[in-house]
Amino acid sequence: MDKPMSNFHFRLMSFGFRFRDFFLPPENFLKEAGIRQGFYILDYGCGPGSYSIAAAELVGTSGKVYALDIHPLAVQHVQKIASKRRLTNVETIHSACATGLSSSSIDVALLYDTLNHLSDVNGVLEELYRVLKPDGILSLSDPHMREGKIMSKVAGSGLFRLARKGKRTYSFLKERLERDFDK
Repeated sequence: MDKPMSNFHFRLMSFGFRFRDFFLPPENFLKEAGIRQGFYILDYGCGPGSYSIAAAELVGTSGKVYALDIHPLAVQHVQKIASKRRLTNVETIHSACATGLSSSSIDVALLYDTLNHLSDVNGVLEELYRVLKPDGILSLSDPHMREGKIMSKVAGSGLFRLARKGKRTYSFLKERLERDFDK
């Protein structure tokens, strides 16, 4: 599976994301995803937690945000910010792929600026498919990839279909697969 970047590169990336978040506030991406009070969110590849923290505020105390990353500093950073802001609805997961979450437990999975870094795209998409509720949304944004590449990887997997293209994000819905009917 993927290996985490060096601590130096993670800190440099985190610093750069502060500027990104100033010009492109995370809330704008999350609004396109349709996140509401009470939702359960998975921020897959959460990095320094910009989207996780903003999502935690949107879902409120009746919702929950799972912030997953392969890098230990990412998980520590999200824990630190959530604690500082007294956000009790944020839980971190340190993993390269498996979430450890129950099947069909997530309303929206965020895959922001992560797809281009994945070596096992299908493994990650299968895990996101598994944890998303039947009407769950995979919200994706990756400025490092062209639309055709995103569509070939995500829709081409056979697991998801494009539901809507927003200004900043793509919203994918789960395809109904044969294995879904076996349950």
